[in-house]
Amino acid sequence: MKEYLQFYINGEWVDPVEPRTLEVENPATEESFAVISLGSKADVEKAVAAAKAAFPSFSQTSIDYRAELLDKITAGIQARMGDMAEAISDEMGAPMWLANAAQVPAGMGHFATTAQILRNYEFEEVRNGTLLRKEPIGVCGFITPWNWPLNQIACKVAPAIAAGCTMVLKPSEISPLNALIFTEIMHEAGVPPGVFNLVNGDGPGVGAELSSHPDIEMVSFTGSTRAGVLVAQAAAPTVKRVAQELGGKSPNIVLPSADLQQAVSSGVMAMMTNTGQSCNAPSRMFVPRDRNDEAMKIAAATAEQVKVAMPREAERGAMGPISNGNQYQKVQDLIQAGIDEGATLLAGGTGRPEGLNRGYFARPTVFGNVTNDMTIAREEIFGPVLVMIPYDDVEDAVSMANDTEYGLAGYVQGPVEEAAQIARRIRAGQVQINGKGPDFTAPFGGYKQSGNGREWGDYGFEEFLEIKAVMGADAA
Repeated sequence: MKEYLQFYINGEWVDPVEPRTLEVENPATEESFAVISLGSKADVEKAVAAAKAAFPSFSQTSIDYRAELLDKITAGIQARMGDMAEAISDEMGAPMWLANAAQVPAGMGHFATTAQILRNYEFEEVRNGTLLRKEPIGVCGFITPWNWPLNQIACKVAPAIAAGCTMVLKPSEISPLNALIFTEIMHEAGVPPGVFNLVNGDGPGVGAELSSHPDIEMVSFTGSTRAGVLVAQAAAPTVKRVAQELGGKSPNIVLPSADLQQAVSSGVMAMMTNTGQSCNAPSRMFVPRDRNDEAMKIAAATAEQVKVAMPREAERGAMGPISNGNQYQKVQDLIQAGIDEGATLLAGGTGRPEGLNRGYFARPTVFGNVTNDMTIAREEIFGPVLVMIPYDDVEDAVSMANDTEYGLAGYVQGPVEEAAQIARRIRAGQVQINGKGPDFTAPFGGYKQSGNGREWGDYGFEEFLEIKAVMGADAA
């Protein structure tokens, strides 16, 4: 079993102050394959002190220096792509095809995009004789999830480096190994001591300490809405900036004028990507009531074609396991809730797929004839479960789409001009039309209980900046 028992603080690998370990489980085998240390308040104190000491000098470095640093990190991820993909696959169950095609490239893409943004960004302007300066916010605390681990680390670390901030990262204890490889990349890229620090741990032991620490000026959290509330509460007494990317229950409206076969089948496949473990997954599909039966047949047939396999053996398009046992049980419970509440089970159901007798493998599941007040239409399942909700007219579809506590993403299928009009009415931070892929320069984040602030692109970069007004500077 591999051991990763040290943290990275002030440019060095150091032992934890209070030794405590956790075994890392491979969700495909339910067997432990690595051991990490869990940090404590004392480790957080050391890491924050290092970041605080490094901030005065790093915040004054040049744009060119920080951009070149981002370039080196990008190149480092490229060089270690194979190692990173294997780690992500082993620790959170992503099929190797997905780890190589999306999980690692997404993280790398954010660093490359941020370097470009930094080189073209104006940090100063004069307006009405007043100098407006954008300056780094200070020491940041990052708490990242297990579902897209490197991507979420990059969404925070890249703009923080670009802005001139220093930081302490707590990756998910469920998927920590990619973060350790990433830390090696940061070290090899020449990131100055104290600028980037890593402390492994759980929410109560490390996450809560980062959220409440008086020397941290900003905490950025990605995870469940429930946990995000706790982070915000812990941060409130020190009035630090809180950026949150939280849960979602994203609508996918199939317009009456859409190509039903294409819209429904692509919606099912999008839902099953990453085993449904994406906060912006199109989990509620709204279909015209007069075509509901046809849509359900298409969805059922599509879901039946989705293969489930061991991550190292999965062919392109196949699903791996749910990332951990607790999440697997939650998914199973919610599938059963859908059955109990009377939704029509079109594909999948509870239990493992045929031929898999161990591992946290769930069946690609589709429910039809769902009403928007059912549990499976309200709660974020975070697994390969799609719910199909019939609507009477487009007004009805938009109303139900917005009838949720979440507002992270939305999807519309149909003629572009008509779909764009509907997209304007969806209360969500990002809307995709006809399966348009991600844009790393576009802001990502949510309305309502899906979070505060934005990641990605220049909007994500500006989350790490304070604005200073200097009156009379034009006379200097």
